[in-house]
Amino acid sequence: MASTAAPADPAAPAASATGAKPARRGKTVQPVAPSAELAALAARLPAHLYLGTSTWSYPGWKGLVYDGDYSDSLLSRKGLGAYASHPLLRAAGVDRGFYAPIPLADYLAYAAQVPDDFRFLVKAPASVCDPWLRASNGAGRLANAAFLDVEIAIRDFIAPATAGLGAKCGPLLFQLSPLRAMAADAAGFLSRLDAFLSALPALDPAQTPNACYAVELRDPELLTPRFIKLLRAHRVRFGCAARDRMPPLARQAAAQALRDEGEPGPLVLRWLLHQGYGYEQAEAAFEPFDRLHALDPQTLAAAADLAVRTLQAGQPAYLIVSNNAEGCAPLTLARLAEAIAQRLGV
Repeated sequence: MASTAAPADPAAPAASATGAKPARRGKTVQPVAPSAELAALAARLPAHLYLGTSTWSYPGWKGLVYDGDYSDSLLSRKGLGAYASHPLLRAAGVDRGFYAPIPLADYLAYAAQVPDDFRFLVKAPASVCDPWLRASNGAGRLANAAFLDVEIAIRDFIAPATAGLGAKCGPLLFQLSPLRAMAADAAGFLSRLDAFLSALPALDPAQTPNACYAVELRDPELLTPRFIKLLRAHRVRFGCAARDRMPPLARQAAAQALRDEGEPGPLVLRWLLHQGYGYEQAEAAFEPFDRLHALDPQTLAAAADLAVRTLQAGQPAYLIVSNNAEGCAPLTLARLAEAIAQRLGV
């Protein structure tokens, strides 16, 4: 998955022997003009539905989101405004924060590029979400003493994200990496999570009226009624994750229903992988993410059902889709938007 980090632009590539033009190196990114059909579809959707993608720096979206050839580096730095002008894309996942804390200045710059009704879903750093210090190949080697450290979470994540994004801040997501042996001690983990959630600062409705906390798992054995009741006790949302490692989204819907029982709240849903695919497999099969490769009607239907249930309860629904879901996130979102509109009867 491409990062939203802002490395320096690479040297401009020379034209190929076939006469292909190099990627643009201008200072601005232009949006593609939306079709009348796409604009009409967006007009059918409720205002509290926020559809978006996991980052926005994909050159393969030429003709779908961007009007021209742009490098991923330029898109990561300058493409957000063009992305936000797409009629369906009213949210974005900011994944880069998982790998390193994002400075306040970057959050301010993000907020300045999008309209007032745009929302960001931001991931907390791995420094507080991963129980293991990992080697370069991703293998956990040593226990991470900062796992679920609330002071680090506030300093490196909550404070800069809320101050920089303000009313455009949506879900603040703690994506907990696979716990491995720690998952076997469910009671111990839940006790540690309870202490962490208890210490999180209350979100200021004057500063961030649309923000909420959410927790996303990678260990299906921990998705129990006790876990959901713990989230309820702290008014934290369950982050639905459609991907390997987790049960199908239709089964996660039961956990979401338990969380919402008597207390409906925002839907925080990320469709990250096609059923049956691993991350590397999906990346290899779907790049450059310019078309749909493998439809997943079961996950799409489950996501649409969850969204409609949330919207009909008067709550906002945040649905973030990865290219690795079906091959091209903007096109998957168009399919998802149509499914939601049909279910709403609009």
